[in-house]
Amino acid sequence: MRPCSKGDAQMLVLTRKNGESVRIADNIEVVVLECKHGKVRLGFRCPDNVSILRKEVYDREATADEIAVRDLCQAG
Repeated sequence: MRPCSKGDAQMLVLTRKNGESVRIADNIEVVVLECKHGKVRLGFRCPDNVSILRKEVYDREATADEIAVRDLCQAG
């Protein structure tokens, strides 16, 4: 494990093999399911109330929310 800084954010860089996992807090586990052809399949174990989204989906939803708030502010 080694922390890596880029700008203001820090990133913990780990190496894991198939079947190995990483814990986040007490209630989230990320499991490496498969690595092949330059792709990694991950599995997530977490409570039902934890939302897990791919970054591009999260960014798209955040942008849509920002536009909706802006439109509401301009209409009001």
